[in-house]
Amino acid sequence: QVQLVESGGGLVQTGGSLRLSCAASGFSSRYAMSWYRQAPGKERELVAAITSAGGSANYADSVKGRFTISRDNAKNTVYLQMNSLKPEDTAVYYCNVVWRYVNYWGQGTQVTVSS
Repeated sequence: QVQLVESGGGLVQTGGSLRLSCAASGFSSRYAMSWYRQAPGKERELVAAITSAGGSANYADSVKGRFTISRDNAKNTVYLQMNSLKPEDTAVYYCNVVWRYVNYWGQGTQVTVSS
């Protein structure tokens, strides 16, 4: 059974930092993984993605230079380091993996950036 469990969200002031974690289980670690976010009244959007070995990553233009995605395959965990946070980064952040053609999501973790 595939499980993705996010943690690390919270309330932070503008300019602050947070580190999100996604603990994965139930599938091989050798899959690309992603972070998405969804703000109230908006569609879910891709924030960052990382290849199975962690050698390559891509980011939404809105977070480039501020966010860093990484992974520790020994721990089956993916991270999202978020620096220089802005109020527009406020959203629920979700971990995602597509495994055997099925989209799996975690329960999400709330990130709120106050101005």
